[in-house]
Amino acid sequence: MINKTVFLYTLVMAGVTYLLRAAPILIFQKKIENTFIQSFLFYVPYAVLAAMTFPAILESTRSGLSAAAGLLIALILGWRGKGLLTVALAACAAVYLVELIIL
Repeated sequence: MINKTVFLYTLVMAGVTYLLRAAPILIFQKKIENTFIQSFLFYVPYAVLAAMTFPAILESTRSGLSAAAGLLIALILGWRGKGLLTVALAACAAVYLVELIIL
């Protein structure tokens, strides 16, 4: 019984995922020429990623102070155009150092 339920849930989830991915192709047959809609669609992935990532950054450490330190370092290095690996490693190092200091 449980296997049937899990299979049904997986099937429904696969169908919904397919429909969400296929709908834009079926709805928008021709090229979108409106510049506002093009710019809106260009920035949506970045906005969604930021909205999902930002709360996780602030709640992933033991204290808000270390999370703020890591976020600040990441913002500064990102603003200066450093690479993703450099920013991530520096933010992790900042969190680690602040965690060591406040313990």
